Amino acid sequence: MCKESFSKRLVQLRMAKGVSARDMSLSLGQNPGYINSIENNKTFPSMSNFFEICDYLNITPMEFFDLESAHPEKIRTLTEQLKRLDAAQLDSILRIVNGLVSNHPY
Repeated sequence: MCKESFSKRLVQLRMAKGVSARDMSLSLGQNPGYINSIENNKTFPSMSNFFEICDYLNITPMEFFDLESAHPEKIRTLTEQLKRLDAAQLDSILRIVNGLVSNHPY
């Protein structure tokens, strides 16, 4: 993943969380423009800061780099709940999801 892709992904995940770049920066204990400077490709976080960003977003580093998932936290939560269902319940959920996907305009 290049620096530009990294910054775009950070914007996507931050916006999905519904937090401003300034608030995220301050929550991470950084200066108010820290996240903005990453998102504008002016700087790149250290490895430890990257892990703090992932913790703040409540995602794993692997989920950060999964560009096909716009809402990794929600998918992980859903997956955890699905593991608790029996086969019949899973079949019902699968039918619902298939219906939603087939009706979704791409």
